[in-house]
Amino acid sequence: MLEIAKLAKTYANGQAALVDCSLRIGQSQVVAVIGPSGAGKSTFIRCINRLVEPTHGRVTLDGQDVTALSGHAMARARRHMGMIFQEFNLVERLTVMENVLSGRLGYVGFWQALLRRFPAADIARAFDLLDRVGLAGYENNRADALSGGQRQRVGIARALIQEPKILLVDEPTSSLDPKTARVILGLVRDLAHERGIPALVNIHDVGLALMFAERVIGLADGHVVFDGAPGDVDAQVLTRIYGEADWRQTIRDTGDDTAERLTDGQAGDADPAPPDAGEGGTVGHRAAVGRP
Repeated sequence: MLEIAKLAKTYANGQAALVDCSLRIGQSQVVAVIGPSGAGKSTFIRCINRLVEPTHGRVTLDGQDVTALSGHAMARARRHMGMIFQEFNLVERLTVMENVLSGRLGYVGFWQALLRRFPAADIARAFDLLDRVGLAGYENNRADALSGGQRQRVGIARALIQEPKILLVDEPTSSLDPKTARVILGLVRDLAHERGIPALVNIHDVGLALMFAERVIGLADGHVVFDGAPGDVDAQVLTRIYGEADWRQTIRDTGDDTAERLTDGQAGDADPAPPDAGEGGTVGHRAAVGRP
């Protein structure tokens, strides 16, 4: 359970990015945060795990007041907040496996992390997650050899290997083509449901938000101006969030679509077959990684 009470952020120049935002998110609920550029969506996501420090307010995750923590306690709490980034945030020269296992850095000792030597159980878990996100066989590919959709899948696996209590997802589809965007959001939704954790997704595309989310939060000028079901988002609501416009093409039928129902093994964005396993670097040494 995530509880946010009167969360606010004012920058040094006096700009109020968030103004007394409050909400509660339950287990496995997928919540889309929509709003115009500059509305405070990314700030809102990043204040929750304190990548951006809130000015005031309280964030509570499963009963723990995150905003009261500091130092090592905050670092430990952040382990349980899986972050999926707009620009993937991968280390390009490292392999898929190494990038996924970086999600375990908060759990292993200093020397293990420095040498990238992870427990066999972590490596096995990483293989399972790569299978689940449709990247089986890609573990030894370098990140810079992947397509955008593949990179986002690596980011999802990296977030999940943290065993998070919540997924914080910041514009996951802005760099993707429409078909891949649907596949990625469908994957986030399904994984949140499978693991019984909430997902808070900052997204520009209103149509995708209505298609995949179970709840929609509308931000405007740092304020929460709408909180409700996708079916309640009409032209009046969108005008409240974005301003006057012709919203008839935005509010459209978002029913069944085959793109969002691709099987686990399909990469969804014209991915090539995985190259030979020995191409990339590996965990702890520079030979190909195999299953333990």
